Amino acid sequence: MKKLLFISLLLLTYFATAQNNQKIYDIINDVSAERIQKDIQTLVNFGTRNTFSDTVSTTRGIGAARRWIKSEFETISESCNNCLNVFYQKDFVSKEGNRRVPHDAWVVNVVAVQKGTKYPNRYVIMSGDIDSRASNTMNFTIDAPGANDNASGMAGTIEAARVLSKYKFENSIIYVGLSGEEQGLFGGAGLAAYAKEKDWDIIGILNNDMIGNIKGVDGVIDNRTFRIFSEPVPANETERQRKSRRFYGGEVDGISRQLARYIHKNVKTYMPEMNPMMIYRLDRFGRGGHHRPFNDLGFAGIRIMEAHENYTQQHQDIREENGIKYGDVIEHVNFDYAKKLTAVNAINLANLAWAPPAPKSVAIGGIVEASAKLKWEKVDGAKGYKIYWRDTTSPTWDNSRYVGDISEFTLDGIVIDNYFFGISSVGEKGFESPVVFPNSVMR
Repeated sequence: MKKLLFISLLLLTYFATAQNNQKIYDIINDVSAERIQKDIQTLVNFGTRNTFSDTVSTTRGIGAARRWIKSEFETISESCNNCLNVFYQKDFVSKEGNRRVPHDAWVVNVVAVQKGTKYPNRYVIMSGDIDSRASNTMNFTIDAPGANDNASGMAGTIEAARVLSKYKFENSIIYVGLSGEEQGLFGGAGLAAYAKEKDWDIIGILNNDMIGNIKGVDGVIDNRTFRIFSEPVPANETERQRKSRRFYGGEVDGISRQLARYIHKNVKTYMPEMNPMMIYRLDRFGRGGHHRPFNDLGFAGIRIMEAHENYTQQHQDIREENGIKYGDVIEHVNFDYAKKLTAVNAINLANLAWAPPAPKSVAIGGIVEASAKLKWEKVDGAKGYKIYWRDTTSPTWDNSRYVGDISEFTLDGIVIDNYFFGISSVGEKGFESPVVFPNSVMR
């Protein structure tokens, strides 16, 4: 009888996990290229969304654009029984000392918070940029449609809110349109400081900047590959942490890099037709994005974007020269590709929002032994834990072992010198936290 009961419990667990895995596929299928196209067209129709453009007009400029975005979030909230808290978050930016600021102005973000049922103060964030620019970022009156940069990321964020607002999550999700990106990442800096002030526990931010182009300036056409940029270690790490890496490793194992690996793994699991490229760099060479201000304050954050950029369609006045058409117009956006990258975001937001907290304290030992020993503090909501390990030269966690509801384990026959290790927590329904790299050593 006990054996039958045990088998029944195993089957119930299996079917519950399978059902929730099916929810991930449902989320992918619910993302609409048609709705994304419509939203990009609406944003393009505002003419320019330069951060310092008109704020009074109802049809043109950044003011009209952000009011429309707010109204879209509010409409989504109405359809899910007011599940979103929608508000403006703003900071004043002065011309003085800022070479890309033509006049003093408020930089206004549009924030929509879907509160978690169990951990309301734990947040995973998806962001797109509201603003656009022409060749001269100081010219805030000329047309700057910004169809791909970054109406695509903004439309993807709105679409993710439409899809995920149909579900309940244990952790909170924030969908946000950030302003002032082209002038110096002002919107991201303002929201990151706001999060710090409000003591938000941020799981990570997924910054989406240009997710709609498949034809690169290099001639490559690719509708499946995309890039995940992440910094190696936190910018605000301590000197002690830096010195520790010399002896114990972890040069590419900061919290943002673990978030990148988490996204890579989920995409390979649920969207195997896609080709996620993990780029071991904060952002493109010498350039920046709105995840950086969060990284600066020690939060995990990555950038998701197309693999092949076309520079004739970025930061350019609309014109034709020598047979080349310049300008970020909607004709260059591939909506099916934007749909795919929106789905990439949505399934990772869902996985993170359904997962228990990650262990905060993970210790490792096994010096001069033929085994690796790990010990961690249990976390609320975890049914068990999974140990991951990989070759020191591997970019991904290639080996794993689920060890159940315990707080320490020894991997016999695994020499600690030859691998890197980490721990994730696993919830009742199979959703996992990001992997945590050991942060202390057992002697």
